[in-house]
Amino acid sequence: MTAFPTAQAVRTTPEGLLWEPSERWVRGRKGDVTVVDSRHPVLVWEPGVPVPLYAFPRAEVREELLRPAKNPPTGTHTGSRIFYDVEVDGELLENAAWTFPAADLADHIAFEWFRRVGRGLDHWYEEEEEIFVHPRDPHKRVDAIPSSRHLVVEIEGTVVADTRRPVLLFETGLPTRYYIPREDVRLDLLEATGRHTGCPYKGTAEYWSWRGEGDVPPDVVWSYPDPLPAVGAVRGLLAFYNEAVDITIDGERVARPVTHFSKALSEQRRG
Repeated sequence: MTAFPTAQAVRTTPEGLLWEPSERWVRGRKGDVTVVDSRHPVLVWEPGVPVPLYAFPRAEVREELLRPAKNPPTGTHTGSRIFYDVEVDGELLENAAWTFPAADLADHIAFEWFRRVGRGLDHWYEEEEEIFVHPRDPHKRVDAIPSSRHLVVEIEGTVVADTRRPVLLFETGLPTRYYIPREDVRLDLLEATGRHTGCPYKGTAEYWSWRGEGDVPPDVVWSYPDPLPAVGAVRGLLAFYNEAVDITIDGERVARPVTHFSKALSEQRRG
């Protein structure tokens, strides 16, 4: 009988990086060109960054597409000093790859993801499923659970949603998000913005803004019209940023949380 490998503990480098091997088959592409094809990737968490990156053994990277960076950045990626430009079909992607300054990871190369930072490789796959923005964290869980709790959402004192059939989405490290059927939302008070964002756990979201007056950031409401199967229960439902609206559940007002979204929402409001 063949024994399956056991899960390996997360390791720590003197530089403060956390990393662990992954058993997923990962490919990274620029357009139709495969730059990375790895069956031995490692996940790397940088200090103060809530989501991981992948790094890959050099043998599983097309190093002939890498060029020593012409203008390497400083102070990024935990003090990394070796950066590469990636050249694909005549297009140069500046500082799209690097090595971490840690002995454990010296023979591995990491890459930027276009949908996260606006540069780098633009298509990533785990096995046969395309993933977006950043790798999924194996230590993070996302559960979408239908509920019968009474949920009321207010913006600037106006009730914009009232339902007894929300779906509660519990995601490690984030406040509970409340997804509401469209029939229970005052859509006449909202305006579609055309903005879209991607999430490796949920899919691609579309957004709405508040039509009324007040100090309300744009894109305060979102929905996943075609979510990933794991959170299929939120399909087409609408969620509001807890950080920017008032939510009451079963008669009890929920405190507005402070998250890494709070700063972005504040900046959008000022903009």
